[in-house]
Amino acid sequence: MCGIVGYIGNNEKKSILINGLRELEYRGYDSAGISVLAEGNLNIFKAVGKIINLERKCESFSSSGFGVGIGHTRWATHGKPTETNAHPHFGKFSNVVHNGIIENYQSIKDMLIKKGYNFISQTDTEVIVHLFESMLESSITPLEAFTKTINELKGAYAILLITQKAPNEIFYAKNGSPLIIGKGQDGIYFSSSDTPLIGLATEVCYLKDGDFGVMDLDGFAKLGDIKELSGDKLSSQKDGFTFFMEKEIYEQHKVLLETMMGRVGDDGFFLEELSNIDLSNIKSIRLCACGTSYHAALAGSYMLERIAKISTKVEIASEFRYKEPILDENELFISISQSGETADTLEAVKLAKKAKLKTISICNVDNSSIVRESDASLLTRAGIEKGVASTKAFATQVMVLWILSCYLAQKRFSFAEVKGQVQIMLNAIKLTEVNKKMHEKIKRLSRRYLHGHGFFFIGRDIFYPLALEGALKLKEISYLHAEGYPSGEMKHGPIALADSGLFCVALMPKNLMYDKIKSNVEELSARDAMICALSSEYYEGCDDWIEVCDSSHYMEEFFSMMIALQIFALEIAIRLGNDVDMPRNLAKSVTVE
Repeated sequence: MCGIVGYIGNNEKKSILINGLRELEYRGYDSAGISVLAEGNLNIFKAVGKIINLERKCESFSSSGFGVGIGHTRWATHGKPTETNAHPHFGKFSNVVHNGIIENYQSIKDMLIKKGYNFISQTDTEVIVHLFESMLESSITPLEAFTKTINELKGAYAILLITQKAPNEIFYAKNGSPLIIGKGQDGIYFSSSDTPLIGLATEVCYLKDGDFGVMDLDGFAKLGDIKELSGDKLSSQKDGFTFFMEKEIYEQHKVLLETMMGRVGDDGFFLEELSNIDLSNIKSIRLCACGTSYHAALAGSYMLERIAKISTKVEIASEFRYKEPILDENELFISISQSGETADTLEAVKLAKKAKLKTISICNVDNSSIVRESDASLLTRAGIEKGVASTKAFATQVMVLWILSCYLAQKRFSFAEVKGQVQIMLNAIKLTEVNKKMHEKIKRLSRRYLHGHGFFFIGRDIFYPLALEGALKLKEISYLHAEGYPSGEMKHGPIALADSGLFCVALMPKNLMYDKIKSNVEELSARDAMICALSSEYYEGCDDWIEVCDSSHYMEEFFSMMIALQIFALEIAIRLGNDVDMPRNLAKSVTVE
């Protein structure tokens, strides 16, 4: 998840590009760069880290008069955050910035290398600029070459390209990643979101998937579906939502697709990040994490054992170091952390390394401490999550663990064994697109759950960790007491709390142990607990029913219920008047023990 900006006009290009990138820094901050084409010269500046580093790098540069410029703030997917891997990427006479993933970049790269093109980065993006310059050799115009280039690309992308062969224009393309073109009094603007355009552009065109072309200073009127730009920067960052947490719930179906890109295909599961680590002698797996990441780990343990058939343990990182764990060199140690700076998890990784275990980190931040400490890492690609209570980070962690389970099963057995999982994943992602009707129903229901002495969230199998996560979300932002339990454990003590003041949120998947869960719910209902059932089928014993989409696999139900639980916590917290994005006593990255 990266941010891109562009400008055509007579104003100072550097300041417009850097100010625009600063507004998009929430989309990625491991490196940034700009390129300005003025008076026939290409001027490129790149820096690792935050935008301020880029600003210092080009503080002595200025560009007066007419010119074009592009900029990029990066969230790494291919290659480490270095100046070499930072955008813009360049050919002999062209520069490009790109948001998304080019799935077929390796085959294009191989073809271009045979033609004599040299690559200096580890990114997928660099193939775009070299492919364009290659196509130009057999094209009459730069637009023809750009059209041929776009037709060769597979994947998701928002692309801006400038070239000395067309010094007054910016070439653009959109497929799966956001891209907006705006027009203002002082020129033409490009951006990944509205925010950088506010105050500069008065009209905008939100490009649709498949749109591509070339833009000059006079070409805006030729675009279709032009709209007036209004709003303020904060609401624009939130995409019109009141809270970042709500925005992040709604964008999960997009980031989950980014998590899959390049890793899941009709012909197999691919994790090139693990290509340098030998997994052939792995006999068992140990997952280690804290908080929400621990719940993702628990969910992953069900998939690793069920799909990959590998014995898997799950550890709470803060406890792991002090139990004097018995570690085996044939055990794979996987740490999970959203920030990559979680102190307890980092120390657990160091302990595993000391014991000579192979270590993999699942993380959202490249070049973080845990990623650097691990032998290999799998980035979740969730983008920046501003809400303290994690939503899309959890979703992408579970997806990465699901992909990893299938990848290991493919290596141990064959792709045929797990081929059916590809479509299930795609179906599950579709079900994370929020149903507005369901959201409105939960919003109405929420007023009934503001009082009482607590909540039980219950589920069985992989829905037990989801119940834990649902309870944690509610605790974090509503400050109401909530616990997650395996529903079969009710009779072993917790049922003593059941009465008319207890709320029970029951996860009742049609495709996994439905009858057993139903029996457990009936035990609570018989003791006057108020039952809120999440299911695709109406359960006659419930007081409230949150309907999730009918589906044919329990993992599709898992992701559908995940959305409902996040919205449930959100709406209760809003009714209680709490600060949803910044709940009391909590921090986004826990770097203390």
